[in-house]
Amino acid sequence: MASHKLKRSVILSFGFGQLSEAVKNSGFNVFLLFYYNQVLGISATLSSIALAIALLFDAVSDPIVGSFSDKLRTPYGRRHPLILIAALPLAISFYCLFNPPSGFSEAAYFAWLLIFAILVRGSLTLYHVPHLALGAELTEDYDQRSLLYSMSTFFGFLGGALVVPVSYTLFFPTTEAFNPALLNQEAYQPWALSAGAVMIVSILVCVLGTWREVPRLVARSDALPENRMHLSELFAEFKAAFANRSFRAIFFGMMLSTMVLAVEGVFNPFMGFHFWGLTTEQLRWIPLAQLVGLCLSVLLLPPITRWLDKKMTLIVSALVVIVNINIPIVLSLTGVAWFPDKGSEALLALLIVSGLVTAALAPIIFATLNSMFADIADEHELDTGYRREGVIFAARSFAVKATGSLGLIFGGALLDVIAFPRGALMGTVDSEIVWLLGFIAGPATSVFTILGVLLYARYSINRDRHAQIKGLLAERRSGSSDAAKSNQVRQPSIEAGMSDEGIKR
Repeated sequence: MASHKLKRSVILSFGFGQLSEAVKNSGFNVFLLFYYNQVLGISATLSSIALAIALLFDAVSDPIVGSFSDKLRTPYGRRHPLILIAALPLAISFYCLFNPPSGFSEAAYFAWLLIFAILVRGSLTLYHVPHLALGAELTEDYDQRSLLYSMSTFFGFLGGALVVPVSYTLFFPTTEAFNPALLNQEAYQPWALSAGAVMIVSILVCVLGTWREVPRLVARSDALPENRMHLSELFAEFKAAFANRSFRAIFFGMMLSTMVLAVEGVFNPFMGFHFWGLTTEQLRWIPLAQLVGLCLSVLLLPPITRWLDKKMTLIVSALVVIVNINIPIVLSLTGVAWFPDKGSEALLALLIVSGLVTAALAPIIFATLNSMFADIADEHELDTGYRREGVIFAARSFAVKATGSLGLIFGGALLDVIAFPRGALMGTVDSEIVWLLGFIAGPATSVFTILGVLLYARYSINRDRHAQIKGLLAERRSGSSDAAKSNQVRQPSIEAGMSDEGIKR
C-alpha cells in the first residue's frame, strides 16, 4: 500500500464530498442564528444554547461513529456505507431546520431549532468522521496524504466561498423592505431546498469516485464479530490516543482555535451588515475574491510543507491569518483618519484583499491539521498494533465540536450582553454596540487563538520520524519485523504506549 499512487479521479472525488459539509457549515455559520434571532425573534442566547446542545450531541456521537466505523466489516468497506447513508437524512433535516411552521411561540421555535439542528449534525457525522478516516486509509505516503486532504479542504472552502455569494444573488437581494436582505423569511424555503440537493449530489460523487479503492484498503485485524464496540473499549481507545504527545498538542490547540471560530461565526453576519455597513450585493464579492486565494492555497501547500514541514507550515500560516484578520478591525476601532468609511467601495476593496490572504492560508491550515492527525494514526498503530483512524479523527471532531458549542453560547450571550437589537435595520444600531461587536470579533478573541498556536509547537512528528514509522509498519505487516527492532526507534512518548505512565506525561 505504501507504493500505491492514487488516481486523480479518486483524489478529486474524495475532495468533492466535502461540498456537503461546506453547504451545511455556511448555513449554520452565516444564516442559521441570524434567521432565528433576527427573523423569528428568538433571543440570541436561547438560539445559541439550542445550537450548542446540538453541537455537544454531535461531539458525543463522533467517537461512537468513529469507533463503530473502525470495526465495521461489510463487502463495501468500513467507511463507504456510513458515508452513503448520511446523504438523504442530512438534506431533509437541513430543509426542515430553515422551514419551521409559522406562528410558533419562542419556546416552540427553540424546540424546533434544537431537534433539527441535532438531526442535521447527527446525519453529517455519518459522513464526516468516516470520510476523514477514509483519507488516512487511502494512502500512507507523507506528501500524497497532504495532497488528498488539501483537495478535500479545497472543495470545502470552494463550497463555502460559493454558497454565500450564490445565495445572496439568487435568494437574498437587498430591497427597501429587507436591508439586510437576510431578513426576508420567504427566501429561506427555496434556498434550503437547493442546499439539500447539493449535499446529496456531493456525497454520491464521493462514494462512487472512491469505491474502486475499497478492496485495497487496510483491513483491521481486530475488526471481528466478537470484537464489536463496547463503551469501555471506546474509553480505552481514547486513553491510548491521549498517551501520544503530538495528539495532545494538536487536540488542545484545535480546541482553543475552534472556540474562537465559533464566536466569530456568530458575529460574522452582524459584522458584515452593521460593523462594516455592507449590503449583500457588496458582501458577495468577498467570498468570490477568496476563490483566488483558494486556488493559490492548492498551489502553495505541497511546496510549503516540503520546505517548512507540517508543524512550521501550521504555525506560520496561523500567525499570518491572525494578524491579517485583526488589521482592518483594529484600524476601524481606533478611528484612524485615513481608514475607509463604512459601506464604501474602498473598504470593500480592503476587505477583499484581507479575505484573499485568509483564503489562501486557511485551507493550508486545515489540510495540514488533517494530515498531521493521519500521521498520528500511523504512530498510534506502531505503538498499539491497531489502526484507529476513526477514533483519532473522531477525537479531532470532538475537540472542534465540544469547544465550538462553548463558543456558540459565548457568542450568543455576548450579543445579548452588548444589547444588540432584534430585527435591526442597517444604520439603526447604536455606535457603542457596534464598537463592542468589532472588539470582541477581533482582538479580544485572538488571544485564545495565539495560545492554540503555542500548543501546536509541541507536535513532534516530522518527515524523518514519519519515514521511520512507515518502515516499521511495513515490516510488521509483512511479518519480517520483530519487537526489538521496533523498540530501537521508539520515542519516549510512544514507548509508554497504553500504559498509565505514558498517559501521565
